[in-house]
Amino acid sequence: MIKYHFSKTAIIISACLTASLSALAQAPSKPQAEASKPVVTADDFEQLGSRRFREGRFAESVAAFDQELKLAPQRATWHWKRGISLYYAGRYADGAVQFANYQMVDDNDVENAVWRFLCQARDPNLGVEAARQRLLPIKDDRRIPLMEIYRLFKGTSEPGKVLMNCREDSPTDEELNQRLFYAHLYLGLFAEIEGRLDDAREHLKAANDRRIDHYMGDVAAVHLRLLNR
Repeated sequence: MIKYHFSKTAIIISACLTASLSALAQAPSKPQAEASKPVVTADDFEQLGSRRFREGRFAESVAAFDQELKLAPQRATWHWKRGISLYYAGRYADGAVQFANYQMVDDNDVENAVWRFLCQARDPNLGVEAARQRLLPIKDDRRIPLMEIYRLFKGTSEPGKVLMNCREDSPTDEELNQRLFYAHLYLGLFAEIEGRLDDAREHLKAANDRRIDHYMGDVAAVHLRLLNR
């Protein structure tokens, strides 16, 4: 699912506002040019869905990803981005299905299991304890501190252990920054699902302070914006 090497360049959300100022410019800015491009191919719709997510337009993000999958149905199983957009759009049952399907692509991805847990925990027909009982089995996600995060959501670890695990095996500064980003992102999501909103904001802010050049960096930024509303 959300492996580190699937890096994409983040598009600054506020750049979307420049569309209303086009008359002041002699030539269109890059974001304007992108917005004016016809959306035709599956890749176009994938980029549109990602952009709409960064803008907080979650239902439109899902709609764009759905159009992508009509053109490229072979992508349906792996489409974790769509699952995240479904979560933020409040379509928790559909999001859980998306992440369950991704398990067939990669059955050793802690993030996929966590996002399915989050969808089911938010589902009024299930809840946190039922989601925990249904947590997808993960054996050995080698990305530190992902297995400790898995144990946290499983109910057999605690936040302090997740943060301590980040320093295992003497990481470089870059590795430590990446580990702490993921640790604080998921500690924030965990705190929120437990109703500890102040702790959630603190962790999401810490994740954004260590933001990485990856779609999950966009997720952290969007989530903190929602918490601060």
